Amino acid sequence: MLLSILENISFLNPYWFIGLLLIPAMGIWYFLQREKRYANLNLPSLEAFEESSWRGKLRILLPILRALTVAALIFALARPQKTLKEQEITADGVDIVLVMDLSSSMLAQDFNPDRLEVSKMVASDFVDKREYDRIGLAVFAGEAFTQCPLTTDHRVLKEFLEGLQCGILEDGTAIGMGLSTAINRLKDSEAKSKIVILLTDGDNNAGYIKPLTAAEIARELGVKVYTIGVGSRGSARTPVRRRSNGDYVFGLAEVKFDEDLLKQLSEMTGGQYFRAIDKQSLEQIYQTIDQLEKTKIEVTTIKRYSEEFYFFALLAIVFLVLEILLRYTVFRTIP
Repeated sequence: MLLSILENISFLNPYWFIGLLLIPAMGIWYFLQREKRYANLNLPSLEAFEESSWRGKLRILLPILRALTVAALIFALARPQKTLKEQEITADGVDIVLVMDLSSSMLAQDFNPDRLEVSKMVASDFVDKREYDRIGLAVFAGEAFTQCPLTTDHRVLKEFLEGLQCGILEDGTAIGMGLSTAINRLKDSEAKSKIVILLTDGDNNAGYIKPLTAAEIARELGVKVYTIGVGSRGSARTPVRRRSNGDYVFGLAEVKFDEDLLKQLSEMTGGQYFRAIDKQSLEQIYQTIDQLEKTKIEVTTIKRYSEEFYFFALLAIVFLVLEILLRYTVFRTIP
């Protein structure tokens, strides 16, 4: 308990601690005066005093309690104050929308366990690093919608990320729809920096908005688009069809997607294109984006103080009262 009281404690009048030198002086005085206070009595046997010998041994508690009283009183006079810190944080806003592909090909197992699970995991780690940014989440397959609007409640955002799964949307890859959904969330943003991070593993083959049209709108609105193509090189076990019960049937398929399109989308908006062939490279990509889009943060620390001397004053009173009670009851001596 004492350690918790002393945590973040400062003393307004620390010079009172010089008074702690009184304690060893009191101890020396006590032992020098002990023989004068208690006369020697020579007896042939101590059998009569064996039952009361414990009182003699415990009598040392009296000077200890007196010393503790003085120490606690000195601590109280030193005016201990607990420092309570408050931080006011001013950040140059960065609004980010993550756009995640939920087409069935994201279940390809060239990542462990699959592309979608790894993408969710790495994106969640990225969110943790952007403590002061508003971040939203959009998803697409054959169609697109906003899964989570821009928010600073990253706990809720990560819950939405964790719950993503393939099959909740019509299958396909509507890159233009996914990008335009994210842009729609950013068009009214007053942030100095507006970012879209679009992750996909396929060719644009669905949707009524062309990806390049969406990129032109992004450029006009000052939205920077980073694109990430997910997929190893060569072939991978990929869903090739779906059974009537909803289960996917996997088969070996060549890994390919429209890298040229993703490069165009990024170049048009001042962003960059990245290729992720495994979990490690995907983590590195998000780290790079994190470095490229740093948030300027100003932290103002406000300190408040609360008086804590009453705790030590109370201790002094407790020790003093206990000493007096013991001195005139258990350890009472006959004059």
